[in-house]
Amino acid sequence: MPTTAAAAAREILVRLHEVMAARSAAQTKLNGVVNIIGEALDSEVCSIYLLREGVLELFATRGLDERAVHVTKLALGEGLVGTIAKNVETLNLDEAAAHPDFAYRPETGEDRFHSFAGVPIIRRERAVGVLAVQHVDPRRYADVEIEALQTVAMVLSELIANAGLIDDAASDSTRPLATGPNRIAGFKLVDGMGAGVAVFHQPRVVIEHILADDVEAERRRVYAAFDKMRDQIERMASQAEFGVGGEHDEVLETYKMFAYDEGWARRINEAIDSGLTAEAAIERVQQRTRMRMREISDPLLADRMHDLEDLSNRLLRIVAGQLGTAAQMGLRQDTVLIARNLGPAELLEYDRRRLKGVILEEGSLTAHVTIVARAMGVPVLGRVRDVKRLIAEGDRILLDAGAEAVIVRPSTAMEEVFEARMAVGQKRRAAFAAQRGEPPVTRDGTRVTLMVNAGLRDDVAALDLTGADGIGLFRTEFQFLVSATLPARERQQRLYRDVLDAAGDRPVIFRTVDIGGDKALPYLDHDEDHLEENPAMGWRALRLALDREGLMKAQARALLEAGAGRTLNVMFPMVSEPWEFDQAQALFEAQRRWLGERGKKLPIDVRYGAMLEVPALAEVLDLLLPRLDFLSIGTNDLTQFLFAADRAHPKLALRYDWLSVSILRFLRRVVRPMQAAGKPVAVCGEMGGRPLEAMALIGLGIERLSITPAAVGPVKAMVRSLDLPRLRADLAAMLDMPSGPIRPQLEAWAARHGVELA
Repeated sequence: MPTTAAAAAREILVRLHEVMAARSAAQTKLNGVVNIIGEALDSEVCSIYLLREGVLELFATRGLDERAVHVTKLALGEGLVGTIAKNVETLNLDEAAAHPDFAYRPETGEDRFHSFAGVPIIRRERAVGVLAVQHVDPRRYADVEIEALQTVAMVLSELIANAGLIDDAASDSTRPLATGPNRIAGFKLVDGMGAGVAVFHQPRVVIEHILADDVEAERRRVYAAFDKMRDQIERMASQAEFGVGGEHDEVLETYKMFAYDEGWARRINEAIDSGLTAEAAIERVQQRTRMRMREISDPLLADRMHDLEDLSNRLLRIVAGQLGTAAQMGLRQDTVLIARNLGPAELLEYDRRRLKGVILEEGSLTAHVTIVARAMGVPVLGRVRDVKRLIAEGDRILLDAGAEAVIVRPSTAMEEVFEARMAVGQKRRAAFAAQRGEPPVTRDGTRVTLMVNAGLRDDVAALDLTGADGIGLFRTEFQFLVSATLPARERQQRLYRDVLDAAGDRPVIFRTVDIGGDKALPYLDHDEDHLEENPAMGWRALRLALDREGLMKAQARALLEAGAGRTLNVMFPMVSEPWEFDQAQALFEAQRRWLGERGKKLPIDVRYGAMLEVPALAEVLDLLLPRLDFLSIGTNDLTQFLFAADRAHPKLALRYDWLSVSILRFLRRVVRPMQAAGKPVAVCGEMGGRPLEAMALIGLGIERLSITPAAVGPVKAMVRSLDLPRLRADLAAMLDMPSGPIRPQLEAWAARHGVELA
């Protein structure tokens, strides 16, 4: 067996080229293919399964019982072969029978074979078959063998397509499943509503030729395409329209870094070495990237793999000489863009006057495209499964990211309802904007402090747009999450100073970096001890920062220098014990002294707060109170810890209620000692941004809320309609002697007393 993937694949492809060029029947060619692969990989079994009428049929084999050909059939998801096709994934097993999806078919005579490896045969991004090898001895196939199989599978897709063996119903990714009105669910990435016609971001590049006649000529084509692609990226980055200095600039810098990545270029060259054309080599590496993306659980790394896919698509279009994305063709009418995923640079190419929304098959809240879309003000709905099978080019689209839904091909009645909702939304936003200058004061004269959560420099604009009192939570980790390397102290300082300057005399509470756990950074070393099954309760936030003292010292100096001449508010996340707060405060104070000794200008005051997210802190709050300037309750993490329920788990998301007796009693127990000590207590989390839940929090004595900018208007309207003394008395009675669920009781109370909850 050759020692490199390119050599292994080349050896097989040379022989396959002869088989494909022969004037023989398709079945004869497939029989020849399994023999060639089996011999080249020294594998006792090689089999080809093709998807026909929705099932995988054994079409050719070397090593299994010949009588099983065209007899053995597996449904998608059935057995190892069905699992590979359904998930479009590769399997490499030293003991096939130990896999949970293993299914034995006696007619094949495969009971004596132990090892198994299989790769999907892909056409138009869908599995149309499976190429599998087996061996008597238990062994895992080497990486070079697997890569050779994947390359051969790509060539096989062309062979079986030319032979008319591909099931059109299975491979046609352009035909929608339905023609009438359809409501499709998704996941809100950027809030907002928009309507327009469906336009696919990326017209499919059809690869006509897979096997290269001249390897060096193909290599030159790729080099020229790389040069052109890099020029395009540089030009786009220099023409970005929403100013300089925002986090989106850092996203683009990271994106540019991928464009110049030598490892990516080397992998494409290796694929060309195996005998593929430039287009096929790019597609081959792209397929490998997609398979890796399915195996990545770290959302940040997955997002960066999306950036690489974006660049692969761009490179493929350049080398194929095709026009490009819908952006290059120009948007002629109001448009909702459809894509599997988008890179940040590709989104920037679109005309914002015509782009009314984006629908993604994938996507995440921390994805680079989400950050850029937020800066552009474009609503985005993600995780819309099988989007290309449900939506056709030119379909009328009604997108409501806030409701986490999209309506395709709406009826006239649906259009009217959507337009009415948009009009109501515009009217409500206008009403909230009109009271922007009005203070959030209850009917009895109690002033409630409404602040906003932020994480990007551009988010500070929400203060003026909403009339909020300040920033109650500035998530400093966003700068770390969108950076390719650890942000230098000077860059951190510049961000913090810009935020303080933009906020003016309104307070900003900076939460020290909350990374680690499910927000892992690839540029921070993690040893095997830190691979966590439950990252939300693991090595993260203050725990990580105290362990990585250099990281926290740099952030402390950046914050102290940025806050020179002002009051600096610093909050430590996920404090579990008083000593953790003390250690973090001591670190900041040491940096404060160090700067002072060197004549640096310092803040006039530094106020230190803690986030109560870990329930254990409530039991020792009396010990911490003397050193604490303020407390913020992070209701998102707190509630999942109280209930031992992962808030991201779909089966648990609606199981536990923020307005349960247990949560409200716990919060009341935290509030009472804070009030007795005269220390401010706030809530920063989704709970405070919902009018009914915010009403309950205020009823408990929490008069400081830090919420999303969009929630400020509705919560302020609720506050201004509230009779607080009556609420506090009645809520106390509900909690002291519960007579059932609290939520319906609070809803009824609000209706009786004219509280605005819309």
